Amino acid sequence: MKCYDCDLSGGSGTPIGVCSRCGLVICREHGRVTEAVVHLSRGPGRSTSDRPARRAVCHTCYGAEHPA
Repeated sequence: MKCYDCDLSGGSGTPIGVCSRCGLVICREHGRVTEAVVHLSRGPGRSTSDRPARRAVCHTCYGAEHPA
């Protein structure tokens, strides 16, 4: 597989993962690794983990989630 954006631009980035939002293959140049809050299935009280998880997103989805 190739990074989608590298394929469009003629680049040759090594794929590092798949965008968790849109599902396209991404490389280090075109992807971002961000934190994600983990919600736990629990009863009353706190329902989020103390530690954030990691998730990979492409630069397009990252821009849509974090508008300037």
